[in-house]
Amino acid sequence: MILRIIMLVAVYLIGSVPTGYIMGRIFFGLDIRTSGSGNIGATNALRHMGVKAGIIVLILDMLKGCLAVLLMRYFFRGEQGIIALGAMVVILGHVFTVFLGFKGGKGVATAAGVFMILSPLSFLISILCFTALVLVWRYVSLASMISALVFYTLNMSEVCCGSYENMPKAVLVTIIVLVIIIKHRSNIGRLIEGTEIKIGPKKKAEN
Repeated sequence: MILRIIMLVAVYLIGSVPTGYIMGRIFFGLDIRTSGSGNIGATNALRHMGVKAGIIVLILDMLKGCLAVLLMRYFFRGEQGIIALGAMVVILGHVFTVFLGFKGGKGVATAAGVFMILSPLSFLISILCFTALVLVWRYVSLASMISALVFYTLNMSEVCCGSYENMPKAVLVTIIVLVIIIKHRSNIGRLIEGTEIKIGPKKKAEN
């Protein structure tokens, strides 16, 4: 029991490391929370610190999820319930980081790192879906939400065709997808209003 508590606290702290905020402060003298959407994630980092910084933040946020799952698997081999709980905690750590007053990112990149380890095939399909949607629509928020729903559908299909052992992961996926959608509620409002910012270079207005 003590080991479980220690590891859950550890993965929460791993998830809580605000990579986008740290990157902005150290290398750009910028508090990313005061720029653009105010989010500390990779998309806002890309917009206000450049492509390289955005990619680095994305990779580091994904690595937090990967590391947490690998640690939980190492210490609790075969215990799917506690592994799933640890995976959820690292994502919640990113979303509600203790280092920034429990106001963090939206959890997409860290969740991607988690599911890259737990469900590699579903992850790959979702990433391909995300990439295609971003290229077509250039809305990262919309692509993130749709890809999360695609991932959810794939995993629910896996659970329905599998056994009770898949249930912890099903619960994990359900909760995390809900968290991701809820964290994007402001983006949903902007998408409806037509004011959501697109990724990439702005098109020149026609004369």
